[in-house]
Amino acid sequence: MVTSGIDMSGLDMFDLRILRCLSQNARISVADLSKEIGLSKTPCHNRLRRLEKDGFIKGYKVILDPVKLGLDHIAFVEVRLSSTRSAALEAFNTAVRGHSEIEQCHMIASSFDYLLKVRSQSISDYRRFLGETLANLPHVQSTSTHVAMEAVKDEVSLT
Repeated sequence: MVTSGIDMSGLDMFDLRILRCLSQNARISVADLSKEIGLSKTPCHNRLRRLEKDGFIKGYKVILDPVKLGLDHIAFVEVRLSSTRSAALEAFNTAVRGHSEIEQCHMIASSFDYLLKVRSQSISDYRRFLGETLANLPHVQSTSTHVAMEAVKDEVSLT
C-alpha cells in the first residue's frame, strides 16, 4: 500500500490504528492502546516496538503551546542563496540548525532556494532576527517575508 508518497506496505490496519492513537495521545498506556485498537497487550506492545524500530515512530515529545509562551508571531521566509553548490547548501543547512527561532527549513524547487518558518514574539523581534541573524547566514543573497495572520491548520494526522 502506498499513501501520499509513503510506502506503508508493511503496515496493516492494527499498525495504522496504533499510529493514529499515538498521534492523538502519545502518553497512552500500552494497556489502553491495546483496548483501543482491539489487540491483546503483548501483540500490541510488540507492534509498537516494531513501529519504533522500523522508523515509523521517530520519538515521543511534548507539544508546547507557542501562544502561551509568547511566540505567536509566525513569518514564512523565502531565502535565495548566492550559490547552490553543495558546500554552500551544507553551510546554510548547518547554520540554520543552530537557531531556535527557525522552526522549519525546507529546500524548495522554485525561484528561491529555501522556505523557512520563523517564530518570534513580535514583528519587531522578527525584524531584529532578520537583520542581525538571518541575513548574515552563509550565502544568503536575499529574503522575502510573508507574515502569517492565523494558523488555520497545523498538525500531522493519518486520519
